[in-house]
Amino acid sequence: MFPAADPLAQSFVAFAVEAGVLRFGEFKTKAGRLSPYFFNAGLFDDGAKLGKLAGFYAERLIASGLAFDMIFGPAYKGITLAAAVSMELARRGRNVPFAYNRKEAKDHGEGGTLVGAPVKGRVLIIDDVISAGTSVRESIQMIEAAGATPCGVSIALDRQEKAAEGGVDSPQSAVQQVQQRYGLPVVAVAGLADLLAYLDGEPELAAYRPAVLAYRERYGV
Repeated sequence: MFPAADPLAQSFVAFAVEAGVLRFGEFKTKAGRLSPYFFNAGLFDDGAKLGKLAGFYAERLIASGLAFDMIFGPAYKGITLAAAVSMELARRGRNVPFAYNRKEAKDHGEGGTLVGAPVKGRVLIIDDVISAGTSVRESIQMIEAAGATPCGVSIALDRQEKAAEGGVDSPQSAVQQVQQRYGLPVVAVAGLADLLAYLDGEPELAAYRPAVLAYRERYGV
């Protein structure tokens, strides 16, 4: 998705490793694969980390040129991301509203499942990763039901690996499926190619590179 030496992506991968969000070893994915790395965005768990993360999203979004009127964060991780990125964009002179959904509809007060600014115009969906595309699909349904138009998806890491459907590998990644099925651009801060490029320049982590490369050769797109 990006050149191997993309400086923003390299800085982000280094930050994720330092924060303990990106780890190496052996981890079982939702698809049942044994992955040599694991990305857990829930560990961006304090103000400094979250603020820095929002900066990476904002910088990538601004550079992408993607036009949007507001941000939508699907529950649960997307809620914090939508708020943080909205704040960072405002700090950079681009003040956009944001909204998010509840997992369960509220039957008192204002009611409904949507919280925040009215969902209208061109809506950017923001999340940590795209695994099966379920969160994106549900977000699109809610946005369209509100009379607005989904215009893109922004994520932190594109794993750039084949999606698994019913235990069978798809020729496309989850990100590629979202792009094809819904016609939406996906703006990622970094991808698996950037992770491999980072490992190239980190001697203390070099031992993990063969396993990551082998994983990419087997499941990569």
